[in-house]
Amino acid sequence: MKNISLIYAGFLSVVTLLWLAANPGLFEVAEFIQLRNFMVQYFGTLSIAIMSLIMILATRPVWLEDYTGGLDKTYRLHKWLGITVLVTSVIHWLWSNGPKWASALGLIEGGRRRSHGDQTGFSQLQGFFAGQRGFAEGIGEWAFYVAVALMIIALIKWFPYRWFAKTHTFIAGAYLVLVVHAMFLFEFGNWISPIGIVTAVLLVAGTISACLVLAGRVGRNRQVAGKIVNLVRLPDIDTMQITIMPEAGWQGHKAGQFVCIAFGDGERPHPFTISSHWNPEFPQITLLVKALGDYTQTLPDNLRVGGDVRLEGPYGRFTFEQGNDRQVWIAGGIGLTPFLAKLEELALKPAAGEQKIDFYQVAPSEDATLMDRIRQLADKAGVVLHVWRDDVDGLLKADRVRADIPDWHAASFWFCGPQPFAAALKRDLVRQGLPAKSFHTELFEFR
Repeated sequence: MKNISLIYAGFLSVVTLLWLAANPGLFEVAEFIQLRNFMVQYFGTLSIAIMSLIMILATRPVWLEDYTGGLDKTYRLHKWLGITVLVTSVIHWLWSNGPKWASALGLIEGGRRRSHGDQTGFSQLQGFFAGQRGFAEGIGEWAFYVAVALMIIALIKWFPYRWFAKTHTFIAGAYLVLVVHAMFLFEFGNWISPIGIVTAVLLVAGTISACLVLAGRVGRNRQVAGKIVNLVRLPDIDTMQITIMPEAGWQGHKAGQFVCIAFGDGERPHPFTISSHWNPEFPQITLLVKALGDYTQTLPDNLRVGGDVRLEGPYGRFTFEQGNDRQVWIAGGIGLTPFLAKLEELALKPAAGEQKIDFYQVAPSEDATLMDRIRQLADKAGVVLHVWRDDVDGLLKADRVRADIPDWHAASFWFCGPQPFAAALKRDLVRQGLPAKSFHTELFEFR
């Protein structure tokens, strides 16, 4: 979380500082209309810069995972930026239209809107841009309404995921219209300043990204076909175990990573953590899919052995590679999937004993066959298993973990499960001296 917080704050700060450096006249305004012009430019520039970064993140850039800590963190940054641009674009719209409304009501005196930047040179090009102002304002306002509506839909959780995924793509189209709006209305003299250069680069990168989104090309170079080879229902935990055989081209995965899968049902790809270790000699991947939402509840009735799927990935950095050999794993409910994959890996390695691991498998109920498998794998891997059932043991709290593990302060913690559960554990452990960077969690929430 620290990395994406730094990226978020750093991006907004750099854009703001570059804009202020190019517009020192802001600090010398004498009339309200001058302030209004500056504010329209600032919030417009900030909004299109944020939207450009959102478009870049929407392409699921794997190279960025090293900086954000995984695609789950990248999407959390994507969400923060979406909320932020919703606010900044509304402020931009209010600064643009508010004074007109106030003037029409006689509340303020109307003023002549004029450019406040350096207007020397490029007269013909500048004249052309000025001539497109009315057109750019018109299309920009309608694109703004569409984008705001789509962003609000994205934030409403009860809106079905399948419709969210389809409508969310349209934001890329609205963005392309707003690029035209920004090109013609950006302060002309600022194009040759650092903020102008940065804005131009972001617009180009954002435009390319938006075109990839609209063309359905996102993640295309990481996609392979596959077939469902086994389906097992685990009714006691309302879960489906799905085994898939990828076709040639799948390069394997690390324990803890996830894959985006389209099951050939017309739905957009959904992310699922892989619950099996990758073995090239037996190339299959297994998923444990719990019926938690409107889509996953339909899978047991719609999937069949032999069905075609399309895999995209793998993604994620929840791979147990950071921190110390002393580890504490905590799985909440279906959050056991990355740990199950890691248990398989460690059970096959003679060197597994070099690590000292305690695994808390927390859930309200269990499937007997799955628990037998977990116990066997933990025993082979040399992992100390703590089975915790909410209805019998109550809520697992950090003080119990500290009591069970005397050297907890020297461990790296790996958590996958409900975020309120993670937040409570981390808050307590950090308060008692655990470095915040030693608590790793997967933010498996993509809207």
